[in-house]
Amino acid sequence: MLPGVSVYTPGQVVEETGFSLDTLRYYERIGLLSSIRRNAAGQRRFSDEDIGWLGMVRCLRDTGMPIAEMVRFAELARAGDHTVRDRIALLEAHDERVEAQITTLQERQRAIRAKIAYYRSVVD
Repeated sequence: MLPGVSVYTPGQVVEETGFSLDTLRYYERIGLLSSIRRNAAGQRRFSDEDIGWLGMVRCLRDTGMPIAEMVRFAELARAGDHTVRDRIALLEAHDERVEAQITTLQERQRAIRAKIAYYRSVVD
C-alpha cells in the first residue's frame, strides 16, 4: 500500500498489485471483488481493504487456485464469521495441492540438476 494513501485510482491499483485493468474489471464482474466504490464521475476508487484483498487474491492465483474456488472463498469471506470453518477447509485443501506441486517441482529440479551435472562431466 502506498504511504499516506487510503483511496486508490485504478491505475494506482494496477501499479500496486500487478493486475491489469482488464483483470480488475473481470474480477469485479465475477464477484471476486465486490463493492468497489465510485466517485461522483463514476470512476472506480479502491480502498486499503481492497488492496489487501487483492494481495490475497494474488497469492491464491499465483499458487494455482482455480477462479471458481477464489470466488467461493470471496463469497465465504463476505458471508461473515460463521463461514470461518469453511474458509479454513478451502484453504487447507489448496495448501495440500500447493505442497504437492512443490514436491513435484523439487523432483523436477533434481532431474534438471542431474542433467546439468552430466553435461558438465562430458565437457570437462
